[in-house]
Amino acid sequence: MDETRAALDHTLLDWVADTAGGKIVHVDRRPGGGRREAWVVDVETPDGTTLPLFLRYDRLDPAQRGDPFTLHREAQFYRAFADSPVPIPRIVGVHPTEQAILSERVPGQAWFSRLTDENERVAIASDFMRILAEMHRVDPARLELPDQHPGMGLRRLVEHEIDVWERIYRDAGGKSDPLVELALGWVRRNIPDADGPVVIVQGDTGPGNFLYEDGKVTAVLDLELGHLGDPHDDLAWVTTRAVQEPFTDIHDRFADYERASGMRIDLDRVRYYRVLAELRIVVLGTGGVDLLGEVGNALPYGLLHRRLLVEALADVLGTDLELPADVEAEPTELQWLYDAALEQIRHIIVPRSEDAFVVLRSKGLARILKYLRDANRFGDRITERDLDDLEAALGSRPDTVTDGTTELVARHFAGEIPIEDVLTVLFRQIAGRTQQMRSAMGVLAERHFDAL
Repeated sequence: MDETRAALDHTLLDWVADTAGGKIVHVDRRPGGGRREAWVVDVETPDGTTLPLFLRYDRLDPAQRGDPFTLHREAQFYRAFADSPVPIPRIVGVHPTEQAILSERVPGQAWFSRLTDENERVAIASDFMRILAEMHRVDPARLELPDQHPGMGLRRLVEHEIDVWERIYRDAGGKSDPLVELALGWVRRNIPDADGPVVIVQGDTGPGNFLYEDGKVTAVLDLELGHLGDPHDDLAWVTTRAVQEPFTDIHDRFADYERASGMRIDLDRVRYYRVLAELRIVVLGTGGVDLLGEVGNALPYGLLHRRLLVEALADVLGTDLELPADVEAEPTELQWLYDAALEQIRHIIVPRSEDAFVVLRSKGLARILKYLRDANRFGDRITERDLDDLEAALGSRPDTVTDGTTELVARHFAGEIPIEDVLTVLFRQIAGRTQQMRSAMGVLAERHFDAL
C-alpha cells in the first residue's frame, strides 16, 4: 500500500482523508479510466466504519491539454442528475484546485462484453436504455454552464458543440489532419433541421460507461463529454460504443428507448450524430502524446475510430466502400526480435505479475510491438499503394501520402473532387493501416457499426 500511495501526492491524500472524515486504510490504482487516473480508496471513520470510495484524478493542467473537459466541469453533470431517477455515484467532494473528484464506490461491473447469458445481456441493455430516457427527461436548466443554456436552441447548441471540438483540434498545434478537416466541413454543412428537444447529453454513453449487477444498471459513469443538445446525439454514441462492446440488437434497444421516452427516433439524425461522435473521438487522438499513457490501447482504438468515421460518412451519404486485398511481403530480418519480445511478455512478464495495472500496460506494450513488427514488414508496400491511389485521383504523383491526402481534401472543398472519391481513397489508406495493426487490434479489426 505504501508504494501505491506514494504515487499520489500526500496533500491530495490528506484532502481525501479530510473530505471523507477519516483515515485512508487502502488505496490502489485501477486499470482504465481513459485520460483520467482511477483509484479505489477505503477510508475508516472514527466509529470504525469503512467507506468504499472512488477517486478520479487528472494530473494534467486542462489549459495545457487544450480542452474544456475538466473534472470540475464534469462534477456539475453529476450534481444535475442528483436526486433524479438516473443512478449515479454520490459526489463526496470536488478538490478546490486540483482536478480530482471523490465519490462513493458503486458495486457493479463495467465490461458488458464479459456477460455470457443472453437474457441477462438483454435485461441490462434494456435497463440502460430506460435510464438514458430518464436522463433526457431531467430539466436541462439544472445544468449551469457558462457557455451554453437551453434557451440557445438546438441548432445553435449543435453549432456550439462543433465550435468546441474544432477549437480543441486547432489548438492542439499538430499537423492538419485531412480526415478531420473533411468531417468538420461536412458536419457544419449538414446540421439536422430540428428545433428540439434540448436535453442533457451524456456524450460517450453506452456499454463500458455504466456499471451493472444482478441484471440491472447500478450506475451511469463518465460524464466527461456532457453538454446540452439533441437526444439523438446520445443514441449515436450508443451505436459507436456498441462497436467496441457489442450491445445486443440495436433496433430492439432503440425500441426500448422509444417506449421509455415517448419519442420517435429519427434514424437520419442518428446517422448525422454518429459522424459527429466519431469526429470527436478522432479529434481526441490528435492532441499531444502522453508517453506514460495507455499508448498500447490508443493505437488500435485510434485506428478503429478513424475507420468508423469514414464508414459513418459513407453510410450517411449512401456510398459503398470496397475493401482492398492485403499487400504481400516477406518477413523482415528483424521479425524474430519482435517475436522474442512478445513471447517473453506473454510467458514470463504477465504470468509473474500480480498487479492488474502492470498486466494491463504489459499487454499494451505487446500491442505496440505487434504493430511495429507488421509495419516494418508491410509498410513500404502499403505506402506505394497509397501513392498509386492518390496519383489516380489527383492526376499527378505526390511526394508523400500526407501531402497527397491534404491536396485531395483541399480539392474536394474547391469543388473539384466529389466527397465519395475522397472517402474511397481514405478507406483504402485505413485498410492498409489496419493490415499493419491487425494483430494488435484483434477482434476490433473486423468490427463495424450495426446497420441502422
